[in-house]
Amino acid sequence: MKLLKKIAKSIIPRPILAVIRKGCYSLIDIYESLFGLRDELTPPRSISLVGDGDFKKKGEEFLQYFIEIGGLKKTDRILDVGCGKGRMAVPITTYLSKEGSYEGIDIVADGVNWCTKKITGKYPNFRFQLADVYNKEYNPKGKHQSSAYKFPFEDKSFDFIFLTSVFTHMLPDDMENYLSEISRVLKKNGRCLITYFLLNKESLSLINKKQSRLDFNFKYNYGNYRVENDNTPEIAISFDEKFVRDLYEKHSLQIVEPIHFGSWCERENFLSYQDIIVASKIQN
Repeated sequence: MKLLKKIAKSIIPRPILAVIRKGCYSLIDIYESLFGLRDELTPPRSISLVGDGDFKKKGEEFLQYFIEIGGLKKTDRILDVGCGKGRMAVPITTYLSKEGSYEGIDIVADGVNWCTKKITGKYPNFRFQLADVYNKEYNPKGKHQSSAYKFPFEDKSFDFIFLTSVFTHMLPDDMENYLSEISRVLKKNGRCLITYFLLNKESLSLINKKQSRLDFNFKYNYGNYRVENDNTPEIAISFDEKFVRDLYEKHSLQIVEPIHFGSWCERENFLSYQDIIVASKIQN
């Protein structure tokens, strides 16, 4: 199945492929609705095409990471940057207490609207808002550039911030601005958990051997980062590990070792699919 998907992506133009996928998802939505196979907090597949994998399983998987390696507490004030269709928010509703709160922002309006209607309506301490930020792949009509976007929150507002599958779709200047904003709105000793595709000795070796699922080869190598598709870089972006470590230090974020490397490059020992970095804010 993975091979067929890869072949389809290589021979079918992305706009056409997106229409085909949306049509297929719409048919699945109708089937699941008719037979009661989707609960009220599971979104229709067709409302957004951002994020792969089983909706419930992936959310539950990351909730455990938030708690076990991120130190998430029931009373924390949480920021989810790139909340999508609520894949992470839904399982957090079962964990967060009424003393805690959740804010989600995303660049795709369909997901934000669905979350506001379905999740906020049932859990008022969960709120969602649109970040109208330009992204060539996911929001080509966005008004603001990621490299200059300011999170709509006050300084030192959050205990815990997470970004899943966000920096894997952002260019370096945009990513650094977001890291700066994360540092700004994070309380001292607050924690952030962020996923990446990190380039290091092990992952580069597997890429060079053609074993990696993602082909970050030398063709689209820009020094501190590589992309899979030069026409639409935001499809998948990897960063040099040392470059990322230096940015964390620059923005007063101390990495909690070890980094939890992922299976994306077909390494033998891994935690999840993407690489995970947990860090804490070390200055006011």
